[in-house]
Amino acid sequence: MPNISVELLSGRTLDQRREFVTAVTDAAIEILNAKREAVRIVFTEIEKSDVANGGTLVSDEN
Repeated sequence: MPNISVELLSGRTLDQRREFVTAVTDAAIEILNAKREAVRIVFTEIEKSDVANGGTLVSDEN
């Protein structure tokens, strides 16, 4: 069973998540020969103040 963990900055819509899980599930079925019902995707939503790129918090970037 593929267990897929996805970290996202907060702010994605429910429709974006639906589109993403459909595409990733379809890819797992095709590439990994997984059964649709066996593909598990878990989202972890993180705030911009919890992430830094190159020494700068994402919340501080323009």
